[in-house]
Amino acid sequence: MATATRLSPWSSAHVVVAGLGVSGFAAADGLMSLGARVTVLDESLKHAEKASLLELLDVTVRLGEGTTATLPADADLVVTSPGWRPTAPLLQQAASRGVPVWGETELAWRMMQPDRRVPWLGITGTNGKTTTTQMVESMLAAAGLRTAAVGNIGRPIVEAILDDEPYDVLAVELSSFQLHWSRSMQLHSAAVLNLHDDHLEWYDAPNARERYIADKATIYAGVSHSCVYNVAEPITERMVEEAEVQEGARAIGFTLGIPAPSMVGVVDDAIVDRAFVEQRRHSALELATLSDVTPFAPHNVENALAAAALVRSFGVPAGAVRDGLRNLRLAGHRIQTVAEAGGITWVDDSKATNPHAAESAMRGRDSFVWIAGGQAKGTTFDDLVSRHREHMRAAVLLGVDRHIVSDALTRHAPEVPQVMIDSTETGVMDHVVAAAARFARHGDTVLLSPGCASLDMFTGYDDRGDQFQAAVQRHLNPGSARE
Repeated sequence: MATATRLSPWSSAHVVVAGLGVSGFAAADGLMSLGARVTVLDESLKHAEKASLLELLDVTVRLGEGTTATLPADADLVVTSPGWRPTAPLLQQAASRGVPVWGETELAWRMMQPDRRVPWLGITGTNGKTTTTQMVESMLAAAGLRTAAVGNIGRPIVEAILDDEPYDVLAVELSSFQLHWSRSMQLHSAAVLNLHDDHLEWYDAPNARERYIADKATIYAGVSHSCVYNVAEPITERMVEEAEVQEGARAIGFTLGIPAPSMVGVVDDAIVDRAFVEQRRHSALELATLSDVTPFAPHNVENALAAAALVRSFGVPAGAVRDGLRNLRLAGHRIQTVAEAGGITWVDDSKATNPHAAESAMRGRDSFVWIAGGQAKGTTFDDLVSRHREHMRAAVLLGVDRHIVSDALTRHAPEVPQVMIDSTETGVMDHVVAAAARFARHGDTVLLSPGCASLDMFTGYDDRGDQFQAAVQRHLNPGSARE
């Protein structure tokens, strides 16, 4: 299976799919389209409906406790869901027996080879991946190209590969989990937006940070056109310098400052290109204005710069960069104002699942009540609290690792009042919102920016954000009917 492509004899292969989530279901579907014999294993019983659909296609599905303990003896390949750690017994058995392990991303790449190749523009980083991917998609569409945003953004890549109509190019968001299991992927262009500690618990090793960085860096391997890096974070440029790329691939920086040649950056109030213009040593091409970036914030301008660099590497004209930014309609839960009442602004930043993402929402706020907590994923909050302690009115903490946030506040901001929400029941957000409202004053922001993942109490960050928004509306409109 090491060199398998779409044209390989899949009918003689037994492939085990580990996990029946969104990517697992897509992987099983894709493998069936290739003619493979497929077995899906998942400890959860909540995927019974998906299992029934797959069983109609002659896929073997085993759900429930203990079903993932043993790898079938005749397995030729394992396709794992991104959340599965390398230490999972099934994956360790595969490694010990020499059975290849791919992710859904790797499977999607192989399904295009050698005769149905679609260029990928890849985006990774600790924060901003989804926004940047949406920007890339919008810019490509504005240029009249058939495209889709896929990968970690929510739509499996395999699903797009199986579409009847072929795409001109794909905007692909890639997490460290997905990159960890990628082997042969070679992107047209790739960007690493930033790099901060996140998901370190996934690696379960003393050198977890180094492994996290190494996985992120694999996005540059085999790039054929442009490796886009963040000038403000030299580690991303070092990744480019150390990458094994194809002959002729270029290093392209993005910066909030005035760009040097082979960079995109900002001059006065304009986003400009000094990378993909012939006279880049002496001139720059205006792509858009800062007012085209919404919501406007320094980190979001960086996202726009990275997106612009990626699409310009694909030949997208300047006007499509501008129109793509203007046409963009971002998904919710990222620094989203959900209500303003009584001089208090309520902001849903549930998508901030690590401390660095939370800091983006805190910048520039004079006074805020911070709602935080969840799954800390091996990260710490000391630096975040130290930098923003003077602007914190109070903190309302919930979730399994709320004590980690609390300890940082106690050490670095003991004057900030804390409220610990111990409940994990449905309706907990009503308690959270009520506690925040008791502290909020005229001119304050109540900021749900947890800095933690959400799966300890919610089905995802979107569910957490939805429940927060609903609780805010109930608080502000107490006479309305409660669902």
